[in-house]
Order: sequence, then structure tokens, then C-alpha cells
Amino acid sequence: MRIFYIHQYFVTPKQGGATRSYHLAKGMVQHGLDVEMITTHAEDFYDFKIIDGIKVHYLPVEYSQKMGFFKRVWAFLGFVRQAKKLISKLPRPDYLYVTSTPLTTGLIGLWAKQKLAIPYIFEVRDLWPDAPIQVGVIKNALLKRYLWALEKKIYRQALKIVALSPGIANAIRSKVPTAEVSIIPNFADLSIFQIAPKAPEILQKFELQDRLTIIYAGAIGKVNALHELVELASRKPYQFLIMGEGSELNSLKQQAINHNLTNVRFFSFGSKLQVQELMTCADMAFISFERLPVFKTNSPNKFFDALAMGKAILINQKGWVWELVKSQKLGLYHDTSNVNKTIQQLEELAQNPTLLKDMQRNARQLAESYFNSDVAVAKVLHVLDPQQFPAAINDEAYIRTA
Repeated sequence: MRIFYIHQYFVTPKQGGATRSYHLAKGMVQHGLDVEMITTHAEDFYDFKIIDGIKVHYLPVEYSQKMGFFKRVWAFLGFVRQAKKLISKLPRPDYLYVTSTPLTTGLIGLWAKQKLAIPYIFEVRDLWPDAPIQVGVIKNALLKRYLWALEKKIYRQALKIVALSPGIANAIRSKVPTAEVSIIPNFADLSIFQIAPKAPEILQKFELQDRLTIIYAGAIGKVNALHELVELASRKPYQFLIMGEGSELNSLKQQAINHNLTNVRFFSFGSKLQVQELMTCADMAFISFERLPVFKTNSPNKFFDALAMGKAILINQKGWVWELVKSQKLGLYHDTSNVNKTIQQLEELAQNPTLLKDMQRNARQLAESYFNSDVAVAKVLHVLDPQQFPAAINDEAYIRTA
């Protein structure tokens, strides 16, 4: 079977960031599929590489979180245009596996189906255009209507749909009841993210102390609500580590300076191995988003990496992830309207290592059972070819009910 995997932001573990597509594509290759990844890089030339058996086409389309709205749209459409041109030149595949975001990647699938009669499977990572609309990036009424119509058309024309969370699946089914939707959440690479002790030499390397430590590793944008973590740090002298890059980084650093905080440390964006090393110094992971309905459906990579590392969870958003945290006793909910309660619960964990270790053990067990790359690969192979790859573990009911 020959697959064109369309992902505008494909990265490998060495690069860092969201490596879902790398692991799924690698798994496809290991099971005998011929996979060509069509993606972008910031260079001004086309490039081709073979990475762990994945044939990767790099198209010259620059993109950055710091770009304004219109520059981002230009980058999205530039990728669509160049991807179409490339696909027209390549030998015909059996399927396109198209992953969002942005929603515009779906235009490639629509074009391939209509012009080349190639079916596509559409993977929905976030609900677009709901996310940019609720954040306030898209305000024009006509544009909203156009994007909602486009979203529905992409869903309707897809052969199958892969949703990353129960909330996303529900939203898709409400718009296109006939859609064949499978839930394949994000996951962690258990070979990289493993439970490891707080080694004195690692603490010394990062100039950290052996005390209750909370880490955030991921994008640092407005929607990530990291001001809440810095505010929490001003209330209690635990260690708070923030690793990543984004438009709000300088603002957060200034907030820490304004509060004279010495217990908040900032670290540069790094590879998966660098994230893993710093996470060994932490007891808990902070999972945060602005409190908007669309973010309740998220499937954040940082959550699953933290599970694999055996970290307790501190989360500020009530959605399906919080339901997992609550039902599986993985951690705490941080309510900004009741910060004193969060402080009290953190104090209890600091004074009761057994309770903290129970949460950490539960986290690792959940990752091993449900949220690892082997399980996800088995599921996506079944979506691609149910006859050759029989149904893997059917945990949709479990995921839905947490």
C-alpha cells in the first residue's frame, strides 16, 4: 500500500515538538507500507530525505508562531499550492493521509479526490475553524461561514476520519452524522520518556534543588495561559520550570521579574531527549489552556509525555483530559478562582510523598496501557486496511468514559 502523508509541520524527535506523524509514519513503514511525507521547512529550496524509511519531501514554505494572521494564511495556502504540484508529479498513491491543523490541508485532500480520484483520510488534531474563532483571531462573519462550510465539506468527502479526542469525534459526528470516525488520541514514545529518579548530577547541571517541582514543556502562546503558572509560583516557593518558545515568552519572563521570582526558571525549546532530561527533575507537569470550550477537546502532546515519564498532573482545563486525570487519580485541578485550594493540595503532596508517588505510578501505567505509539500505530493501520490489520484494542469506550 502506498500512502502520501500530508503534514505541514512534520518533525522528528531530534527536532523536538509534536512527533505524532513521525511515529505513525514510521509504524506504517515497519508494517510494509510505502509512505511519502509531504511537509515544509524554512529553507528557500525543495529537499528530499529518507528518515527511518519515511520518504520526506520538504517544500519551501516558511512558518512561525510569531507571524501575523495574513502571513500565516499565506503560508497555509502556499503549502496547499506546492503540495498539489508535487503530488501531480509523483506516482499515484492508494490513499492520502491528511492531518490538520491547519484546516487548509483538507483542500489538498478535496483536490486529490476530485481531480485525481485519490481517496483521503482526514486526521483532525484540533477543531478548526472553532479554535481561531473562539480565540478571536477570526472575526469576519462571512469568513466564519465559509470556513465552517469548508470544514463540513472536508469531513463529508473524506473516506474516513481520525479524531484525536472524544470531544473532537462528537463535534465531527454532529456535523456529518454519516462520517466514519475513529478516535486515536496522542501518545508518548515510551522508549524515550521513562520514569527516572532525580539524579543529583542532573539537578546540579540545571542548578535545581531537590524539592517539589512543576514543569511546563511546550508552546508558549497566549492560548497556553502560562501566566497562571507564574502567578502560582508567586504564592509558594516550589520550583517551576518553563521550557519552550512562543509569542508570550518575553511577557512571562517580565512577569517573573516583576514578582521578583527566583523559583521560576526558563529553558529553551529542545529535542525530545532534552525535554526528557529536564522532566526527570520534576514531580508534576502543568497542562494549561485558556478556558474556552474548544480547548476542552484538545489532545495535548505534553500530557502524554508527562504520563510516560510518570509525572503527576496539574491541569487548569476541564475537558476529557481532566476526566482522565480525575478518574485515574493522576493529579490535581487548578482553579484560578480558588488558588488557595491548589496551594493547599500542593502542600499536601509535598508533605505526603506516598500520595505523589501513587499519582506518578498511575500515570505511567495509563501510558503503557493506552497511550503509547504501538497502540496508536495498530489503530491507524486498522483504519487504513481493516482486512490486513484486524482491529486493535477497542478502547474508545474507555477513553470516552475515562
